[in-house]
Amino acid sequence: MTEGDRTAIEAMLGRAPRGLQGVAWRCPYGGPAVIEQRPYAEDGTPFPTTWWIACRHLSRAVARLESAGGVSRANAALAGDPALAADRTRAEGRLRLRRHALAPARDARRDDGAVLDTGIGGGRPGGPVKCLHAHAAVALAAGPYALGERILADADLEPWPEVCCAWT
Repeated sequence: MTEGDRTAIEAMLGRAPRGLQGVAWRCPYGGPAVIEQRPYAEDGTPFPTTWWIACRHLSRAVARLESAGGVSRANAALAGDPALAADRTRAEGRLRLRRHALAPARDARRDDGAVLDTGIGGGRPGGPVKCLHAHAAVALAAGPYALGERILADADLEPWPEVCCAWT
């Protein structure tokens, strides 16, 4: 991750990121679209989301899905499709392994490591979907992940705007 990436991420988020580990996925123009966060911020505060969408274009597209009932549709899909639910369980297992790898032992003592075993978006593993952004970010940063890929397909990201990020 470059200093330019950090500057772009701060511009896209409108603030300095907490617990920034690096760039997990770049948009078609090379901008830092999904970032990886450590499970504990610099001050040791637990941070429940590992992969975070920084790209405004991507974030807005997923927000449109959420506002159109996408969370309810995602929960219904998981409830009606055992293979999709099993794939989510596998993705959450990979997520927990990554969170444990990113966590300094000194910080995990702060909350007895509870944040390390949360599900996608900080929820209870296998619990209801609360944030489509988190599931989309998992698909981009650590896929394959079928539910996140469905969300991204429904988000209709094409065409990407020629200048979609504040990274230049």
